[in-house]
Amino acid sequence: MTTYPAPRERHESELSLAELRGASARMVPHWVTPADPAPAPVSPASIHGVVVPDSSARLIAATAEYGG
Repeated sequence: MTTYPAPRERHESELSLAELRGASARMVPHWVTPADPAPAPVSPASIHGVVVPDSSARLIAATAEYGG
């Protein structure tokens, strides 16, 4: 008896990057959400209980973007 291979089905996980990008572009209108209002600013005086290790504080202080 001779057997013939059946055509291989493509699974959803085998989409190419181009197909995935196209599917995402088509779904974008369904993802629209209203913008959340900006959170109210918090006074630094009300922030308490945060403990930062000295080594982490020194690391951030030595970083040009944050301190120096």
